[in-house]
Amino acid sequence: MELLNYKRFGQGQPLIILHGFLGSLDNWMTLGKRFAENYEVILVDQRNHGKSFHSDDFGYDEMVSDLENLIDSLELVNPILLGHSMGGKTVMQYAAFYPQKIDKLIVADIGPKAYPVHHDKILEGLKAIPIDKIESRQEADDALSDFVDIESTRIFLLKNLKRTPEGFEWKMNLPILCEKISEIGKELSHHLPIEMDTLFIRGGSSNYIPDEDWDDIEEIFPNSKLATIEGTGHWLHAENPDKFYELVINFLT
Repeated sequence: MELLNYKRFGQGQPLIILHGFLGSLDNWMTLGKRFAENYEVILVDQRNHGKSFHSDDFGYDEMVSDLENLIDSLELVNPILLGHSMGGKTVMQYAAFYPQKIDKLIVADIGPKAYPVHHDKILEGLKAIPIDKIESRQEADDALSDFVDIESTRIFLLKNLKRTPEGFEWKMNLPILCEKISEIGKELSHHLPIEMDTLFIRGGSSNYIPDEDWDDIEEIFPNSKLATIEGTGHWLHAENPDKFYELVINFLT
């Protein structure tokens, strides 16, 4: 079984961090280095993302198997898992199947429920970029701007561009991510209850974890807490990294 691409630094208890849909481990480098002052940090590219392998098989069962393979291969003992969005679903699903193998869980702006497909406009925009013809990142940005208004979101998405001797290519497996997009929103297939200490962090301006969902989350995660970072959206760790860091460290210590 292929091993996920990862970066590992720091010393102490292992802290594994998984990015969200269309992200990569690079999104977590700055925060990862801060966490590495107290922990051994392992930043991971999930399958079909970043520098990890491409596969036609894509869903949470596969991503959990990838994480299990990484933990076993690196011989990590009692790791803490942190996941954002899609990565949060992966770590929740992992905790359901391997509760004895991990210490604590941190889930950033995602719940265990099913979510409707809502990345279609972004994927349409990425597919509209003539990847084999563009000669600069600006050309890609110009094409994407017809579909994505927010500049910071375009910058995030275009981190998936890789320059080659011939021009540009995508790091992520865009065709499969488009084909399997419905997998991302699927409900957690869980074993009740998941009893480890768990911290959910949501963005105050995000609609991913509304107040009315909390009772259902607590049924699955009875030892969980909810923290809100006001004034942030779904990419809360990028919008207010200092507060995100503070919440995580206070929870862990």
